[in-house]
Formats: sequence, C-alpha cells, structure tokens
Amino acid sequence: MFGLIGHLTSLEHAQLVARDLGYPEYADQGLDFWCSAPPQIVDDITVTSITGQKIQGKYVESCFLPEMLATRRIKAATRKIVNAMAHAQKHGINITALGGFSSIIFENFNLNQIQQVRNVTLEFERFTTGNTHTAYIICKQVEQAAPQYGIDLAKATIAVCGATGDIGSAVCRWLNARTDVGELLLIARNQERLQDLQAELGRGKIMDLSEALPQADIIVWVASMPKGVEIDPATLKKPCLLIDGGYPKNLATKIQSPDVFVLNGGIVEHSLDIDWKIMNIVNMDVPARQLFACFAESMLLEFEKWYTNFSWGRNRITVEKMEQIGQVSVKHGFRPLLVA
Repeated sequence: MFGLIGHLTSLEHAQLVARDLGYPEYADQGLDFWCSAPPQIVDDITVTSITGQKIQGKYVESCFLPEMLATRRIKAATRKIVNAMAHAQKHGINITALGGFSSIIFENFNLNQIQQVRNVTLEFERFTTGNTHTAYIICKQVEQAAPQYGIDLAKATIAVCGATGDIGSAVCRWLNARTDVGELLLIARNQERLQDLQAELGRGKIMDLSEALPQADIIVWVASMPKGVEIDPATLKKPCLLIDGGYPKNLATKIQSPDVFVLNGGIVEHSLDIDWKIMNIVNMDVPARQLFACFAESMLLEFEKWYTNFSWGRNRITVEKMEQIGQVSVKHGFRPLLVA
C-alpha cells in the first residue's frame, strides 16, 4: 500500500474544504486549532496502471498550513510532518510521499534527527520526497513543450530559479547531460552553493534574477518567490516558456501575457481515471487524472514494489535515477502536463 502526505494551501482553503473532507468541526476554527489538530486519513485511493495492475493507497492530511511558517509556529509545523509520517507508518503503509511543504520542512529543519514519535520509531525507508520524479517531469515538460511554442532547445537560454535546491540541481544536471541545450543561467540565493553547482556542471552562468529573466527563452521556477519581487511580462522574451514548479502554483495569475506561456510544473496526467476525491479540492483541471509528480512517485514505487526512500536528502538526484523513475512512469501510464 502507498501513502500520500499532503496539506491544504491556506487557512481559508482549509476552512472551505473541511466539510468535504468529513470534518465539519474544523470548518470554523482558526489557526491555533489547526496547530493542535492531529493528522487524519481522509481518502482511500485505487490506481490502475495501463498494464492492468491495481494498487491501493491512502491520503494522510497532515493539518499543516503555510501560515504556521509565516507566523513562526515552527514547532507546530515540524510536529505536523513527523506526526503524519508516524500516522502513515502506524497504518502499515509501505511507501509514502511527502507532498508540498512536507518534504521542504523535513529537509530544512533536519527532521531525520527525530526518529521517535511517541510509540512509533520512524522507518525512513518507508518515505520518499518524490523529488526525483518531479525533476524528471519538469525536464520532460521543458523538452516537449518548448517546440510547441516555437522554442528551439539547441538555441535556447534556460534560466533555473532555485538552481541549488534538490529539484533545481537535478533539472540542471539533466539539461547539462543533453548535448543540444543552449545556455544555462543559474539563479539562487546562496552564492557558495551556486559556485559548487557551476563547478560540478562545468558550465552555466551565475546571475541575479533581474539580470537573467530578460535573457531566458525558458524559465524553470523551482524556488519560493522572494517577498516584494514582481515579474514584469514586458521584460521577458517573446515567446517565453515559464515552468512553475513551486508550491502553491501562482505564476499563471501573476504573469498574463499572450506570448508568455506558463505551465504548471511537476504535474502529471494519468492515462486512466484514479479512484479518489482528494484532487477535487486542490484545483486540478482534471482531478481524476492530474496529480503532483511527487505523489505519483510513491504510486510508481508501489507498482514496482521498490519499498525504499527513492528520493531522500538534498542534491543527491542523479540523471540515472531520473531515467529509472521516468521509465516506470511511462510504463504505468503517466505523462507530463503540457497544456498552458
């Protein structure tokens, strides 16, 4: 059995959908209540591969909300993630994906040091961040969508915003391994990590965001938007393909121009309907078939019976592992979302 650990996008969103999730008593509660709310299994899932194989899974709502980080309720946020992991393990789930902020919080706050959660000793091999599959899908979105919008990869300049992160660095490695990709622009806050990445790749220009964006034919955005930063569509190339790989995805609403094409990055479509209700509340256009690639990774690991933390730690994703998860992604009927 596979598991998905997720969370809602805001307090307002949580209050709106609490009744749909079967928890009406949560609907009128404020942030303090959500800080103390325990994780809950709110959905049973059945996924059918194009091979005919069926698997079962469960969605664990962590009850984490992004406002917990914004209001410096760090202990509440970290407690939410490890409690959700313990809840998944206690229910016998073999492999569980950490979705959205779950994996970010786990890595940034070194939650691997917390192995004991009440009477549960966390077995970290039961969990995956899903970042390898996410990075693979973003790269495929770049490769397959660029020609649709008249962009020649061999001549293209690609800016990766968040280049030193787990997903960003993997995207850079994949693009660097291709011989027909033009120029890479590397953007991140930490200059030392940028220089290390540049040395590893043997190429790529380190640039500030404001300098890089007007030069880019393709922008892969896998970073949080810095406060006060706005992107003026008039300064971007025409055409420009922008892959929004952040969470929550909001660049499409901020950048509206007929020649700037914004794709929801790291989203996959399945060839067959998935029996679940959870995607109805996260604004997927086709909720029966569309989902986050990180969630799909745990499904793929369950299909293949690879009960291991396939994606774990920071900057460990290799091109070989991306190709490996990519092969089983295709095998079981997942494909990258390509509609802007």
